[in-house]
Amino acid sequence: MGYPTSTLPPDFIWGFATASYQIEGATNVDGRGPSIWDSFCKIPGKIADGSSGEVACASYNRAHEDIALLKECGAPAYRFSLSWSRIIPLGGRNDPVNEKGLQFYIKFVDDLLAAGITPMITLFHWDLPDELDKRYGGFLNKEEFVADFAHYARLVFNVLGSKVKHWITFNEPWCSSVLGYSTGSFAPGRTSDRSKSPIGNSATEPWIVGHNILIAHGTVVKIYRDEFKGEDGQIGITLNGDWAEPWDPENPADVEACTRRLEFAMSWFADPIYHGKYPDSMVKQLGNRLPTWEPEEIALVRNSNDFFGMNHYCTTYVRTKTSEPNLDDFEGNVDLLHENKAGKSIGPVTQSSWLRPYALGFRHLLKWLSERYGYPKIYVTENGTCVLGENDLPVEQILNDEFRVKYFDDYIHAMANAYTRDGVNVHAYMAWSLLDNFEWAEGYETRFGVTYVDYKNDQKRILKKSAKSIGPIFKNLIEKD
Repeated sequence: MGYPTSTLPPDFIWGFATASYQIEGATNVDGRGPSIWDSFCKIPGKIADGSSGEVACASYNRAHEDIALLKECGAPAYRFSLSWSRIIPLGGRNDPVNEKGLQFYIKFVDDLLAAGITPMITLFHWDLPDELDKRYGGFLNKEEFVADFAHYARLVFNVLGSKVKHWITFNEPWCSSVLGYSTGSFAPGRTSDRSKSPIGNSATEPWIVGHNILIAHGTVVKIYRDEFKGEDGQIGITLNGDWAEPWDPENPADVEACTRRLEFAMSWFADPIYHGKYPDSMVKQLGNRLPTWEPEEIALVRNSNDFFGMNHYCTTYVRTKTSEPNLDDFEGNVDLLHENKAGKSIGPVTQSSWLRPYALGFRHLLKWLSERYGYPKIYVTENGTCVLGENDLPVEQILNDEFRVKYFDDYIHAMANAYTRDGVNVHAYMAWSLLDNFEWAEGYETRFGVTYVDYKNDQKRILKKSAKSIGPIFKNLIEKD
C-alpha cells in the first residue's frame, strides 16, 4: 500500500521572518534607546567581524522595499519583531513612550495589511532595552522584568491588537538564557568564564532567566486573552531546537540521551506550558538550581499557548557522557557531534559550524513534539540555512543559491509528510530569512537571506533564486478549500 500524496491544510499560512535588531538599523534615530545588543556589540571580540546592527539592512527607512520584496515573492505572511527600546527607549513601565517608534510600527502594519500580507509579530527577539539590564539586572529580576514586559506588551496590544491576530511573546528563550547567561556568547554576555566576562554565574543564572521569561510569557498571554484576543487572535511562544540522533544507535544510553537533550532544549520551556512542571531529567541533574514553581506562577504558565511556535534548522548526533555533569552544563550531560560512531556525517557543511541540514530530522522533531504535547497546533516560525562561503562568492553565484533552494524543498516536503503521514497539526511556516542581515555573533559574515543585501552599496536588495522557489512549493502542497 502506497502513501497518500503529502499535502498541507487549506488554512496553512507561509511567509518569511526577520527580527528588528537584525534588519532595522537606525539605532540612534527618532528617539530609539539602546538595547543590550547595542552595548554588547561595542565590546571588542564579541562579534566575528566587529560589526553591529547600527545600519544592518536599513529597514527602518526602507520598510516599503521589504513589503515590495514580500509581494514579489508572493508571500501571504510576514513575521517580524518589534524593538522594545524603539517604543519605550528606557524600557520601564514608568518611562516615557516614544511616539515616533510606535507610529513606525503602526504604519508598517497598516502597509502590510494594505498589501494583503498577514503580520505575525514577535514582541521580544533578544533586544532588551539596555537601561533595564543596568537598572535591575534585566531578566534576573523577576518582579521588575515581568511588570515591565507586561506594560510594554499591553501598550502594543492597545494600538495593534485589533489589526494583528498572530502574536509571539518571546523568540527562543533558550538563547536568551543559555547564550546570554551561561556561555556569554550573546548579549548581555554574562558567564562564569572570567576570560569572557567579569560577571555572571553559569551554574544558576540561565535557569533563573528561563524561569522568569516563562512567567513573563504567561502574564502577557493572560493580558492578551482577557483584554484583546477576540475570536480570532492567537498567541504563543517560539522555542528552538535541533533534532537529536544517537551517536551509537546500538547503545541504549545514547538513545536515551537524545530524549534528554531534547528535554533540556525544548521541554525546558514546553513542559511547564503543557504539563505544568519541568522535565524530570532537568530536575534530576540541576536539583535546587532549577527554580521551583509557585502555584500562582505555574497557573499563569500552564496552557498559555494557542499554538506551539517552533524554530528549527538542523540535526546533531548525541553521545551520552559517563562522567558527572559539570555545574555549567546545559545540554543534559551529552556530547553534540556532526559524525556518528560509523563516521557518517549528519549533513552537509554550511557557513555556521552548528548547522548541518537533515530534513528527515525536521519531520521526526515535529512528530516527537506532537506526541509529547498532545498534537497542538504548530507554527514553524523559523527554518532556513546559510551556505558555506556564500559571503565570499561573486554576486551572480550568491543569487543562484541552489543549496538553499534544495534545503527549502527538502524541509517543506518533510513538514508536509509530518502533516499527512504522522498527523502533525502544523499550520504555518516562516522561512528564515527575508533578507541577509546582522547574524548576531557571526556579524555579516553569514548570510541566511533569500534576498541578497549589498552592505557596501547602500544596502541594495536583489532576490536570490530561493526567494521565488518557496511559493510554488506551497502552491502545490496546500489543499484547496
